[in-house]
Amino acid sequence: MPFGRKLSKPRPPLNAAGLFDYAVKALGRRMRSEADLRRLMKARVEAGESGDAGDSIIAAVLVRLKEYGYLNDQSFAETYARLRQENEKFGVRRVRQDLQQKGLAPALITETLEARYASINEETLARQHLERKRIRKPENEKETARIMRRLVAAGFSTGVIYKILRQWHIPDEALAALEDLSLETHGDEPHEE
Repeated sequence: MPFGRKLSKPRPPLNAAGLFDYAVKALGRRMRSEADLRRLMKARVEAGESGDAGDSIIAAVLVRLKEYGYLNDQSFAETYARLRQENEKFGVRRVRQDLQQKGLAPALITETLEARYASINEETLARQHLERKRIRKPENEKETARIMRRLVAAGFSTGVIYKILRQWHIPDEALAALEDLSLETHGDEPHEE
């Protein structure tokens, strides 16, 4: 056993009552979407209850969780988006991508993000993100490219990124080199001026 790590023994499959308790504990540790919780429960349902029987047990547990108010995708989406915007200073594109990965409905994602980001100035948020990450004006092309990649990954549009870089008086040659990076990152999506 390298590093003193114990080998985990296989977890026993759960019946309906055990699955409900498991789901409540999983929700107690971290907020989750319905799709995320369904995936966790699918791995723990009794072996003999796989297939349609297992799916019906999971569906019954999900209904019960919703009745008790423990599971609500709309509340999850609103809280998740608020925390990512306020704490991480992420742009709308990043939060949209994260919510899609959590398995939320596209209409719910759109509605949530429109409400959360409607009054937000993307440039201000991008500057707050840079400040939060302690990122300063780049000294060379390599640092400029790194900052651009980080801002793209944080969910900001290339138009806002270029605006910030121009205000830092980045030489035009460096910005031209970033055009190629921008096309690689976003495909053929034109950047906004």
